[in-house]
Amino acid sequence: GKEAKSQARAMSAVADAPANANAGCVGPKNEQAGKASACAGCPNQKACASGAGKAEDPAVGVVADKLANIKHKILVLSGKGGVGKSTVACQLAFSLAARGNQVGLLDVDICGPSVPRMLGLMSREVHQSGSGWTPIQVDLPGAGDGECLVMSVGFMLPNPDDAVIWRGPRKNGLIKQFLTDVDWGSLDYLIVDTPPGTSDEHLSIIQYLRGSGIDGAVIVTTPQEVAMQDVRKEINFCKKTHVPVLGVVENMAGYHAPLGAGAFTFTDPATGKDVTEQTLATLRRKAPELLALNLSAQVFPRFGEGPKGMAKTFDVPYLGELPLDAELTAASEEGQFLSARSSTAPATAALSS
Repeated sequence: GKEAKSQARAMSAVADAPANANAGCVGPKNEQAGKASACAGCPNQKACASGAGKAEDPAVGVVADKLANIKHKILVLSGKGGVGKSTVACQLAFSLAARGNQVGLLDVDICGPSVPRMLGLMSREVHQSGSGWTPIQVDLPGAGDGECLVMSVGFMLPNPDDAVIWRGPRKNGLIKQFLTDVDWGSLDYLIVDTPPGTSDEHLSIIQYLRGSGIDGAVIVTTPQEVAMQDVRKEINFCKKTHVPVLGVVENMAGYHAPLGAGAFTFTDPATGKDVTEQTLATLRRKAPELLALNLSAQVFPRFGEGPKGMAKTFDVPYLGELPLDAELTAASEEGQFLSARSSTAPATAALSS
């Protein structure tokens, strides 16, 4: 109805706004483009007033046709770097494929592609066929009929340590290629792993997916305010571009590990001497049942009511906590699905829910 059309126009305005546009840009396709009060002094004012920006980017229609056989598109976002977006995206893709789904994972973090490492695909290369680029298939033992296909700029670098030093237009061009030239085939889910922030890559992916639809975004944060202050911006970005927020994941929500797993070091407070072996030996002898207990510690201070309170304030779902877990870290480093690696790891239950 009218409300849906209004939302689409609002999303279009934000997604189409030039990167150097003034705050409050109405978008180059708006009837007031180049004429609105927000346009005063904008370097794009003359071009917008000419009407040149009103033409629909033909790539939007091409992407819609190319992705017509993909049922659901989900973005993994966060305003902050280093909070675990790629970890969540990869384990989400693993989890969905393990349930028998056909899954695609698109890594649009052009400057810091982590997905090849986290899926154990570092030595793989992308090949071209008559139908376009062929995404890399992940080996998923025990996944039944499930499948996971992956595309990342990391597959195209001659050396994984090479820096990608690109300006916005070149990044946007590669994202367009990922959506128009990759032969994804028929998928149940396409997961898009994004860089931190609300910049060119985010606007591009929303613009190009406008025609085929975005089911929503999973927002990843850690408990401390230095992360949440940027994640709040990301939630507002989603609201302004009318991307539904599927929920907030609180990552690194405390450190969890079994006492007897060798993850802890015991020291004598008087001398600073490592007494781990003696302590564990005493526990094995006198109270072996304690070694099976999980210990928890808050590594990052939770600010206020934490991510759960933030989600409530913004009226978006809170999906739960994902603890710091040595097994999850090892699974990510070695390209493994955590549930297949360890059914008892502290993070396994959270990822399986």
